[in-house]
Amino acid sequence: MNDMTKATPRIRSLLTPSGIEIWHVEDYTVPVVSLEFAFLGGAAQDEPGKAGLANLVSGLLDEGAGELDSAAFQEALEDKAIELSFDGGRDRLDGSLRTLAENTAEAFRLLTLTINAPRFDAEAIERVRAQIISGLKRDESDPSALARDALNRLAFSGHVYGQSVEGSITDLGAITRQEIVAQHARLFARHNLRVVAVGAIGETALVTGVEQAFGALPQFPQLRPVTDIVPGNGGHREIIDLDIPQSTLLLAMPGIARKDPAFMSAMVLNHILGGGSFTSRLWNEVREKRGLAYSVWSTLSNREHASLFLAGTATSNERVAESLGVILGEIAAIGKTNASAAELAQAKNYLTGSYALRFDTSRKIAHQLLEIQIDGLGIDYIDRRNDEVQAVTLEAMEAVSARLFAAPKPLVVAAGRPVGL
Repeated sequence: MNDMTKATPRIRSLLTPSGIEIWHVEDYTVPVVSLEFAFLGGAAQDEPGKAGLANLVSGLLDEGAGELDSAAFQEALEDKAIELSFDGGRDRLDGSLRTLAENTAEAFRLLTLTINAPRFDAEAIERVRAQIISGLKRDESDPSALARDALNRLAFSGHVYGQSVEGSITDLGAITRQEIVAQHARLFARHNLRVVAVGAIGETALVTGVEQAFGALPQFPQLRPVTDIVPGNGGHREIIDLDIPQSTLLLAMPGIARKDPAFMSAMVLNHILGGGSFTSRLWNEVREKRGLAYSVWSTLSNREHASLFLAGTATSNERVAESLGVILGEIAAIGKTNASAAELAQAKNYLTGSYALRFDTSRKIAHQLLEIQIDGLGIDYIDRRNDEVQAVTLEAMEAVSARLFAAPKPLVVAAGRPVGL
């Protein structure tokens, strides 16, 4: 048994009368209840010409429900210090509820209203739509946002992942209330719902509250099939011209699926390459040795239907080409020569030692458990995770390095006025 196992609260799997599974951690250390949930689907369900629809739905869910208009609903939340929020993602729509234990009944009442009877009032639709459009207009001069959107558009050309989660100004402007109501009805169902609760609530009260909030939903959502896709346009370089002194640089290549048996080896390898801020090869070569940038990073990014390896930095226009050369050189080097035993040991120590920091509050525990549930890793994953990290070998990393980095041809996007790219 590892140290993480000893510190991990017991996770129970509960089932409501309508068949909703809840992962539950009962803990009365503080009188707070944290509920995290997600409906699988998200922006990937936005039809062509309706980009941003799921995100707009999420932004409207706390803007009035049942007999309460937006102002009255927000007042009811504030009166009991209840925190309720929603977030539209690429593959899911997330919800978060946090309340003092003494206000649990009222929190579940308000949650029930917003899940089952959102008002989608015309005034709220126009106000939230305007807020999102305002953000999109700001993004038109934001190099990070422009680089991100261009990378998605090029890597996933012709696929729904090529669309922005927030949508486009044109598409958002044309979305009707009828389409918002229909999208809510399509996405909200019990079969694609995942629920986690942590804190000062017993099994009976939790099952009753979750069933009250979600039990009346249809069993199955009406989801359109989304095809798996391998990121494309490898080797292409895209420059987005902005008259600014610094460029944002992003790189993308095919990654590795979360459920791939080699994923843990790939995660440790990426930590050595660019995932550990102060010890990674990219940090040492780009920042420490050459002073090319303040920050540089790499990560494995997994979506429901695609896996990516991403890397990036921001640097002065005059040093973009040199920074890119160093990053590509380090990616190629780790693909050919692999990591050392010392690097592996250091990475394992960091990854296992820091894992407990993800579980130091009820909200963090709930968030992490929701991710684990959605990824299908099993209710005992927290207890297994550090052992799986410790089991990674140099040979396993060498094999996965050959898969990922043996012949790197990344898609490169730069926003700014890079010199010599």
